[in-house]
Amino acid sequence: MKVRPGRLVLLGHPVAHSLSPRFQNAALAAAGIPLTYEAIDVAPNELGAMAALLAEQAGAGNVTVPHKVAFAALCAERTVLAERVGAVNTFWTNETGGLVGDNTDVGGINASVHELLGPPPSRTRVTLLGAGGSAAAVCAAAESWRGAPMRCWSRRPKQARMLAHRFDGTVESVADLADAVRGSTLIVNATPIGMIGDDFPVPFELLAPDAAVLDLVYRVGETPWVRAARLRGHRAVDGLPMLLAQGALAFERWFGVPPDREAMRASLA
Repeated sequence: MKVRPGRLVLLGHPVAHSLSPRFQNAALAAAGIPLTYEAIDVAPNELGAMAALLAEQAGAGNVTVPHKVAFAALCAERTVLAERVGAVNTFWTNETGGLVGDNTDVGGINASVHELLGPPPSRTRVTLLGAGGSAAAVCAAAESWRGAPMRCWSRRPKQARMLAHRFDGTVESVADLADAVRGSTLIVNATPIGMIGDDFPVPFELLAPDAAVLDLVYRVGETPWVRAARLRGHRAVDGLPMLLAQGALAFERWFGVPPDREAMRASLA
């Protein structure tokens, strides 16, 4: 990136703000960069005005639920990956004062899958729960997983069908939850379920005994679904590895150097 950020922000749902400022500010301090990273709760009808203000301020930062898809349309430029996903979670301001949108969620998802399963999965049957911006990032990541067919289920069937159409050849839309999950060896939750409350995105009786669970939701102490999955003998990880990995990639986009990942992780202890 050629323009040093004048302001660093996180735009999105306040619940999703809980950890990112801690580890990004730790990374800034470790690098000796005199900026702070602040979380801002922005209503959907205020997103356009906020984007314009950030462009004026040479702003950079991250975008979380529910704004990833809408923010992509507000960017003057988008990377190839952001175009493929159709959602932006990382942005900065270019030399001409326009916002550039990228998607580091894809790299974060690959890091989480590696932590859970090891090398990029092959011959893995994947079920994706959800059809929003995070789900699209999972689909984009899965394009590099050889022999890993994916079934997508959503409470919004039309969005699931649209996602499957965009990633034709990788993703199949399935209307029934039990059919979507049956026989899968990796279940990915890309819905907000578990962000608040103790609901599970899918009942455990539908999961195969050897199924692994990747929950993109993160909470202090892990999500209830991940804790319960481990008690039942499933390999499981929540969204924290993804959060850290996408945040580290975002830092590199903003400043051109990798952050101190150990400082980032230690800030969450």
